[in-house]
Amino acid sequence: MTKIISYNINGIRAALKKGLDSWIYASQPDIVCLQEIKAKPEQFDEEIFNKLGYSCFINSAEKPGYSGVAILSKIKPNHIETGCGIEKIDFEGRVIRADFDKYSVISIYFPSGSNPLRQSFKMEFLEDFFNYITNLRRKIPNLIISGDYNICHQAIDIHNPIANKNSSGFLPEERAWMSKFIASGFIDSFRHFNKSPHSYSWWSYRSNSRIKNLGWRIDYNMISESLISELRGAAILSKANHSDHCPIFVEIAD
Repeated sequence: MTKIISYNINGIRAALKKGLDSWIYASQPDIVCLQEIKAKPEQFDEEIFNKLGYSCFINSAEKPGYSGVAILSKIKPNHIETGCGIEKIDFEGRVIRADFDKYSVISIYFPSGSNPLRQSFKMEFLEDFFNYITNLRRKIPNLIISGDYNICHQAIDIHNPIANKNSSGFLPEERAWMSKFIASGFIDSFRHFNKSPHSYSWWSYRSNSRIKNLGWRIDYNMISESLISELRGAAILSKANHSDHCPIFVEIAD
């Protein structure tokens, strides 16, 4: 079995101060996809993870202290692809891919629509990323796309769908994109096993939202439909607390 964890850590240096490395050691994933590392390569202490048996592959944003993704792997990849070849996306360090024998793993960090300009960028990103993945699948049909999508797909994925109907991350056009993406040949691995409500991966730091479980499910391990026979498990690991997100888990048969 290959255990894959995805985690928006909201800053690698801050998460390490909260014991991220000890948690990874205890969890023993084979591959870790990190988002929002907020660090240049020289600020990312690879030695900490090397000692745990991981090789580190990093794609930082050009802007300091912003965005950035990484993949930590105990399995030696055949190839690492930094970025997706779209300049405005790669400038922000949002995509990194590791190719293995049977599939490729992508760590992805979708933009948030924090203001009208960024919402416009987010919608452009969604279409650009859809086209990128559509083309990539012609070469690599078996994909595991893990990360922070910054979108709640369905009402079950957000604590108050009525109040948030006009909120970025739950807009009709964003949700429609998620439906289109899944329909193109992907499986939401968590929902494949778990249809119950109140399962979230992000909570605001305000109003004790995490304690009250007033959350959003915006982190996903999406897998190609071609991998369905290899899918063994998926979960949200809500007890881990190194960020405003929590890690998510998927297990694939070797």
